[in-house]
Amino acid sequence: MTTLTATETLLHKGSGLQVVVGLGQSGLSVANYLTKQGYHVAVTDSQPTPALADQLPAAVDIRQFGAIDAELLQQAARIIISPGISLDTDAVAAARRANIPVVSDIQLFCEACTVPIVAITGSNAKSTVTTLVGQMAADAGINVGVGGNIGVPALNLLANPDMQLAVLELSSFQLETVTNLGAQVATVLNMSPDHLDRHGDMLGYHQAKHRIFQGAKSVVINREDALTRPLVADNLPRLSTGIHAPDKGHYGLITDPEGQIYLARGTERLLSADKLQIKGRHNLLNAQAALALGELAGLPLDSMLNTLQQFTGLEHRCQYVATAAGLDYFNDSKGTNIGSTMAAIEGLGAVYAPKDGKLLLILGGQGKGQQFGELTPFINKYVSQVLFIGEDAKQIEQHLRATKLSDEVALHQCQTLESAFATIQQVTTSSLSQVQAVLLSPACASFDQFSGYAARGEHFSQLVSQLATDI
Repeated sequence: MTTLTATETLLHKGSGLQVVVGLGQSGLSVANYLTKQGYHVAVTDSQPTPALADQLPAAVDIRQFGAIDAELLQQAARIIISPGISLDTDAVAAARRANIPVVSDIQLFCEACTVPIVAITGSNAKSTVTTLVGQMAADAGINVGVGGNIGVPALNLLANPDMQLAVLELSSFQLETVTNLGAQVATVLNMSPDHLDRHGDMLGYHQAKHRIFQGAKSVVINREDALTRPLVADNLPRLSTGIHAPDKGHYGLITDPEGQIYLARGTERLLSADKLQIKGRHNLLNAQAALALGELAGLPLDSMLNTLQQFTGLEHRCQYVATAAGLDYFNDSKGTNIGSTMAAIEGLGAVYAPKDGKLLLILGGQGKGQQFGELTPFINKYVSQVLFIGEDAKQIEQHLRATKLSDEVALHQCQTLESAFATIQQVTTSSLSQVQAVLLSPACASFDQFSGYAARGEHFSQLVSQLATDI
């Protein structure tokens, strides 16, 4: 529906036009929010018929679809860009050169939000930690809103007048247009190469992520990852997490003489690792991050520890699927970058290594410009078979072969998950096979073969179920 041209409508209604670029869930939330605030709103999207177009409020009377309307953007008082659209898009870049403000829905949210914000980003584990902190708050009796890059658009949380705390997962795409977020507590959980096709290089990616610390009242730092450390005032309250014994007041791990691992705060043992339903060293770091964020947000420790023991993790994130023909199958389809896959290999590999077991790893999809040779040390230590699928399968194999890959690691080109499952049965039936677990952790985007990582993970789980049934 296009009633008037952009210029005609401006003449008709006056200045102050708010232009929403991109009509996904976040764009729709922006349109709804701004029209309720009485703003004059226009929406433009590159799709000829966006799926959500019929859900736009009637007050949006400028709807330019089929291309991002450069002329419309030049008329804007402010542009609200959806995270999936690059700032380098020609029409957007031209508007920025004209000094037209470009912000995200998160900027609108933080300007309107009157309750404390827990802000969480990182290359990996954002959704797990965000969900866990949200559950900790809810279990402690806090009226909490959880959203952002996970599930519910942030602006939709403002519809709850009784909200006491907002827990936001934030992507680098959302953060690159946010200024002075002002979170009660903020963290970058970890940093590894991701979205370099969008940010250009690690510096650009790092700069986008670290915008989360602007105006933060306290921070949580991963001691194992120097790239997570913010440039903030020394007197700003902070807690750190890590895999070693912590300093007083901070979080870490303590191992007793019998080899039992405990989550710890300073010298105090909080919880035995075997009491957690989420497994792997990476999940011990996730648990610490949630505890540290919760502490700085004012949540009671005993309640948080109770929540931790009940938490089973999220779908498609190192999720145990089933055991078939003696092999444990794990779905980590959410592992869409090499950092996530490193964590999955190391976290699960350490579980099977004491039993002389190895992993069979399924890699591949759209590589996003990453250097897959960085996986080699982890593969050499914990993996005996690598199966490649998807668009960049051959390139990924080339990256691994160009590094010091162990001769004991076998590589197989499979292209599809169906073919991969046929190969799994071929390479694991030998009595000499060390494989005890199959891990789908592709380190790649899924859009070459699937609608998203969830569809890829569901297909993997279906193939596991079918295999278990056929045995």
